[in-house]
Amino acid sequence: MQKIIVTMMAFALTVPTQVQAQEDGLADLKAAMIAAKVHQVCIDTANLVVAYDYECRTQDADGKAVTDRMKLCLLVGRHCTRSFPYRKFRKEREWAEGKKQSAADFLQMNKREYMEGYDFFSDELPLLRAESFCFMPQVWTDYPEGQVTVRDAIPPSIYETQEKRKNIKWTLNDDTLTVAGYLCKTAVCQLHGRKWTVRYAEDIATTAGPWKLCGLPGLIVEAVSDDGIHRFTLTELQHATAPIFYETNAITVKTSEDKLIKNRNKTFGNRLYPKDSHYYIANLQSVDVVYVDEGSIINGTYVSNKAHVYMPLEKE
Repeated sequence: MQKIIVTMMAFALTVPTQVQAQEDGLADLKAAMIAAKVHQVCIDTANLVVAYDYECRTQDADGKAVTDRMKLCLLVGRHCTRSFPYRKFRKEREWAEGKKQSAADFLQMNKREYMEGYDFFSDELPLLRAESFCFMPQVWTDYPEGQVTVRDAIPPSIYETQEKRKNIKWTLNDDTLTVAGYLCKTAVCQLHGRKWTVRYAEDIATTAGPWKLCGLPGLIVEAVSDDGIHRFTLTELQHATAPIFYETNAITVKTSEDKLIKNRNKTFGNRLYPKDSHYYIANLQSVDVVYVDEGSIINGTYVSNKAHVYMPLEKE
């Protein structure tokens, strides 16, 4: 398969530092852009583009019940799939269509509005903040062949794992339900310490699903954890083509799935995290930081000043 290599900037590219175009702010932004510089390789072409709403029931730093939400994209190709934030899919599509300005053009701008009708603080920042509460990794299934690749951030680090694809043991039953307009069958499984009840549509011929859920004789349309904390629900499906990119950058740290899960749960599951999301970073001044409203961008990853109580997708 011919691989097409492109280079893009992560979302830090679009961030005006505190809006004011001060020289020191631009210097910080340039440093963050260098750290977050993403190299992309086109590894497949999707023929199915699926959007999901993801919800996580949790608490804020003061113990008030909240539900965090984000939109997830699933690209289904002939050889592999990619599950990742829909915001990122939209950005990649706009870049491909030439709608985004170059980094050099952006750094010359001295105003809040970045492009026609676009304002980072109203259009982009709310989505980044929502994603920071949801802890959703990027997942490539069957890339490389027979394996699963995961990219996840524990700021200031970006981690990547590549593991042999797990054979999820599904229990199928005859229950049917119409979800998002599709007649679905029901299946249950245990995955990383959680029990999931899943609705899948046999009429959509793929074994794919959101996050790491997959392997059924039809597209996963809905998935709910046994305690009701986590939920994926299909909202849109298009039979359309789109490139499936694999990406990496200079600050990527290779690790194992087991170590990543333990590190993530230990870091974000600490009781200090909701009130001080930076508590575990020993020297914040030693990393590339851009301060924005209600948070910061650390090595290309948005971190809210006040986090929510961590509800892990993976307990183990």
